[in-house]
Amino acid sequence: MELVNTMRSVVIEQPGRLALQTRALPQPAAGEVRVKVKFAGICGSDVHIYHGHNPFARYPRVIGHEFFGLIEALGEGVDPARLGERVSVDPVVSCGHCYPCSVGRPNVCTSLQVIGVHRDGGFSDYACVPARNAYPVPPAISDRHAAMIEPFSIAANITAHLQPRPDDIALIYGAGPMGLTVIQTLKGVYGVKQVWVVDRIAERLDMARANGADEVFNNAEAALPQALQQRGIQPTLIVDAACHPAILPEAIALASPAARIGIMGFSGEACTLTQQGITSKELSIFSSRLNSARFPQVIAWMADGKLDPERLLTHCVPADDVERAMLMFERDQRTCCKVLLQFE
Repeated sequence: MELVNTMRSVVIEQPGRLALQTRALPQPAAGEVRVKVKFAGICGSDVHIYHGHNPFARYPRVIGHEFFGLIEALGEGVDPARLGERVSVDPVVSCGHCYPCSVGRPNVCTSLQVIGVHRDGGFSDYACVPARNAYPVPPAISDRHAAMIEPFSIAANITAHLQPRPDDIALIYGAGPMGLTVIQTLKGVYGVKQVWVVDRIAERLDMARANGADEVFNNAEAALPQALQQRGIQPTLIVDAACHPAILPEAIALASPAARIGIMGFSGEACTLTQQGITSKELSIFSSRLNSARFPQVIAWMADGKLDPERLLTHCVPADDVERAMLMFERDQRTCCKVLLQFE
């Protein structure tokens, strides 16, 4: 059998310049495994790195932090029984001993590295990752769906902060991939009876309904505050998955007393808040970045059928077509949701 010693890698050489490069096959270091990548998902942050809008990325960079494959080589100290495992890779690489790590928040480790951002990622035929970041995937989860574990871990993280209840009235801003994973988690895992979703694109609102939303609202056509007021609705749980600076002030105004608000965005733009708006209703505001060891939780939910990744998957393309796929993901928000690259 011919030995493979090179691989294809999707490299952002510098902002605006993407290349499919042939690279040497990497060797796993101590405590690492080499994963033969089968499927990898495109995320908005990959597009941001492509355009030079991610302040954490350094170039050249192999992007990709949502990926699944098979362990086919082991570094020193890794259990030999892991060879051949089907695994999904958690991109959060933490030190394990700083203050955030010590309180169970490795996603904001003081020396955080994110696979596909700070170090080379999964848009490649092979990727070396820490063995502890490669989570076994049970047979109940297909290869394609296993590449979707990471996006759902984002929803798992914000909902862990918010602690949804069945009697909550939930409002989600944004029916993009993040918003859709939150809808599924609220409905399928927490059994929230009433989930509203607001977006400015009609087709995205159709996707929201397909993913379990009870009510949808197009705020390009009418004002949300007036619509909720007319129906006597005060949301008790609000998630900003659209990540626009105007949303948080509106969410504070709309929220019920004692409501919880979750923000997921990375906008650097300022917004104006008042203490009175928050403390008069004793609102709780949570932020969420990446995921804090939520992969086992998501894998269990997915294996039990509480989540359905297929509802988000709209395209699967060969890895060689990555540039076209990224442009489609970025520009076609009406018909494109999650895009998988196939590497085998």
